[in-house]
Amino acid sequence: MSDIFQEVDEEVRRDKAAEFWKKYQNLIIGAAVLVVLATAGYRYYEDRRLAAAQAAGAAFQQALALDRDGKGGEAEAAMAKLAADAPGGYRTLARLADAAFMAKSDPKGALAAYDALAADASIGPLFKDAARLRAALLRLDAGEVDAAKPALEALAGSGGAYRHTARLALGVVALIAGDYDGAGQWLDRVVADEEAPDAERHDAESLLGLVAANRPAAK
Repeated sequence: MSDIFQEVDEEVRRDKAAEFWKKYQNLIIGAAVLVVLATAGYRYYEDRRLAAAQAAGAAFQQALALDRDGKGGEAEAAMAKLAADAPGGYRTLARLADAAFMAKSDPKGALAAYDALAADASIGPLFKDAARLRAALLRLDAGEVDAAKPALEALAGSGGAYRHTARLALGVVALIAGDYDGAGQWLDRVVADEEAPDAERHDAESLLGLVAANRPAAK
């Protein structure tokens, strides 16, 4: 008797399944097609993104090679094109490199480019700090010490990657100005920072020797 009930139950289930399929088959097929298309579209997008990144990387290296070969105009034009067209991070790298190329012939234009990068909220803090540092160093080269110091002091007081370079630069500025106490303080911070690169720590130690040699003896 239980077998009869089991067969009836299975028959009812089959009928319900058939009814469900008949009612919703178009929706199910449509959803399956969408999944397939979405997967294919994502793979296509990833392939295109990877290809674009590889092409941008190759173009970036080529622009750097042009600069090394002394073809500054061609290098700047190539980097400017990347700065306008390259995807994501390469666009920002190209903008920084383009400003560096520009600094050789047009320091004011390079400063404007660096300042624009430093103010661009769409790029990461590391890139923004790099632009601030480069702009400050350019201003020092131009003798604009007062204009350079605020950015350097902000970088030096942060925990960012460029704090060592900023402290070293401020130490040099103070040393040139005859502010031996100020120079010593900035340079000591470079030497005391365990994360400071060896080259910058070595430079700071050498400059501290100049500070010690020139600082007036305490009375």
